[in-house]
Amino acid sequence: MGGLQRFALVLTIIGAINWGLIGFFQFDLVAAIFGGQDSALSRIIFGLVGIAGLVNLGLLFMPTDERERSPETGTTR
Repeated sequence: MGGLQRFALVLTIIGAINWGLIGFFQFDLVAAIFGGQDSALSRIIFGLVGIAGLVNLGLLFMPTDERERSPETGTTR
């Protein structure tokens, strides 16, 4: 897994946690930290999380053996 995909996965996880907080507690952590849902910074974060989700769609269609392959040695774990 490359650096871009790892970064996208982290953003996707952050988005999932934020959606969980919204669903269970009606609390939007991203909006609370970055100044509300309408602030430019919050919208940028929401946009990056959405793009990260699209990038991670590639993981869904990647063969299992390719996901488990170590990038350093080319061997499976």
